[in-house]
Amino acid sequence: MAREIRTVGVIGLGTMGAGIVEVFARNGLDVVAVEVTDAALERGRAVLAGSTDRAVAKGKLSVHERDALLGRVTFAVGLPALADADLIVEAVPELLALKRSIFAELDRVAKPEAILATNTSSLSVTEVSVATRRPHQVIGVHFFNPAPVMKLVEVIRTVVTADDVVADVEALCARLGKVDVTINDRAGFIANALLFGYLNQAAAMYEARYASREDIDAAMKLGCGLPMGPLQLLDLIGLDTAYEILDTMYRRGGRDRRHAPVPLIRQMVTAGLLGRKSGRGFYTYAKPGSSQVVPDGLSGAAAGAEGARPIAKVGVVGSGTMAAGIVEAVARAGYEVVSVSRGAERSQKLLGAVQASLTEGVVRGRATEAERDAALGRVTWSAVPEHLADADLVIEAVVEELPVKRALFASLDEICKPGVVLATTTASLPVIECAMATGRPADVVGLHFPNPGSRMGLVEVVRTIRTSPETVATARAVVAALGRTGVTCADRSGFVVNALLFPYLNDAVKMLEASYATADDIDNAMRLGCGYPMGPFDLLDSVGLDVALAIQRALYLDVREPGLAPAPLLEQLVTAGYLGRKTGRGFRDHMRR
Repeated sequence: MAREIRTVGVIGLGTMGAGIVEVFARNGLDVVAVEVTDAALERGRAVLAGSTDRAVAKGKLSVHERDALLGRVTFAVGLPALADADLIVEAVPELLALKRSIFAELDRVAKPEAILATNTSSLSVTEVSVATRRPHQVIGVHFFNPAPVMKLVEVIRTVVTADDVVADVEALCARLGKVDVTINDRAGFIANALLFGYLNQAAAMYEARYASREDIDAAMKLGCGLPMGPLQLLDLIGLDTAYEILDTMYRRGGRDRRHAPVPLIRQMVTAGLLGRKSGRGFYTYAKPGSSQVVPDGLSGAAAGAEGARPIAKVGVVGSGTMAAGIVEAVARAGYEVVSVSRGAERSQKLLGAVQASLTEGVVRGRATEAERDAALGRVTWSAVPEHLADADLVIEAVVEELPVKRALFASLDEICKPGVVLATTTASLPVIECAMATGRPADVVGLHFPNPGSRMGLVEVVRTIRTSPETVATARAVVAALGRTGVTCADRSGFVVNALLFPYLNDAVKMLEASYATADDIDNAMRLGCGYPMGPFDLLDSVGLDVALAIQRALYLDVREPGLAPAPLLEQLVTAGYLGRKTGRGFRDHMRR
């Protein structure tokens, strides 16, 4: 028979604990909110009051609903106040010894039938449970911050958690309006196991000065549609919390180097640079607890247009979707364009694609007919490479094969005038290979358009060890003129976006391969728990499994890090022809077999 959960205890009233109190009280449950001292209790009361007052100000709660909610909460110091609770949720800092001591005391205080739950995000629920004489009644209930807003709850069962305890907690999640995913006790569970490898890699990228903090964050927000950049998110989570989670996952999760905290994180924690909570982390904030970033003189963002060469005419080489998107963007920005395709037939096809896209912009109200006609009038369509001779910038968008690109750059070196900037749109090949095919490597740069037709507007400006500062400045100036955000990075496989995105997707495949969770649960965890626009398997099916495999192989071969080796399941699906939406068969079809 299912338990009737009417009274819930919550231990720890920090941001997370106070949010959990609010979730329960909003849904009609009586809550006993417990802290260790009167001062801590008052801070928790203030956090809850502040959150509910903001909800009233935003129209999400009425004054009556807020008062009723607060009326259902009893504040108390000490665990004995939880003697009559049907469910007790612990939400104290991620320290195993602290949690075990609390559960040992709860075992003495709580009534025999009470469910004891930990909100841990990475520690072993099993190790917490054995501090009691009732481990079968201990379960993990991992809420996500901010708890009143985020829809996901990870329900973690140990090898001895009773089935009726799991069922009762799942029913409670439904009552709270949450989506639960029930999983076994493993380091990081779903969301953190996938999220923190990505965050750690972003910190390593910044530590190596591969790109600035601003460019790393902008790349992932604009390139992937994420709500927050990885370094901003680490500041929000807290560098000390992030370090403990990573260290725990490294020790308990097979010692994967992707989860070994990078030295920079440890150094920042030692120095007291904990993120927003301390007022300084990767960024500097107006005051401790504030979200307002203030200038600190530490920005590593590349300079804008200073030192840029003047650009009047842009050449675009290629005839595919990428070339069409670039021709359109450059022509709309007011540049004279020479579009060079191989053969008159391909040139006409490209013209038709650009015309259709510009006309669609008129239909959607993004441009007038006069603006469309002016953009088309700025483009010269050609099948003759020599027409690029007087271009100030030439952008190649040909097939992603290194011999083809090298041959093209060698040809451009003979055709183009001195001082021209030569750019490759490669997404995975080394830019330096293209540069060294010319006699002017200082003038060669990467311009990676993750999605040329997207209004999200990101371009990765890739500098090689031979690219001159003037060339980088020129590229950034053109990107700005296109109305896009340029992020500058060094020449390494994946640049910023793909180097951070695809290992995360590969980790998700490995998790599915290990039968830890279903594709649906993993997608739900990342969408609802982390605010991602798409789950990893929906994204893989959209991008193409063959594309993901090719990029992951390149990332692995670049550094030979075992944790970056492509998941065998990904390789097998590609071999079997499961390539995603383009073939109508992807991960969902595989799982239905």
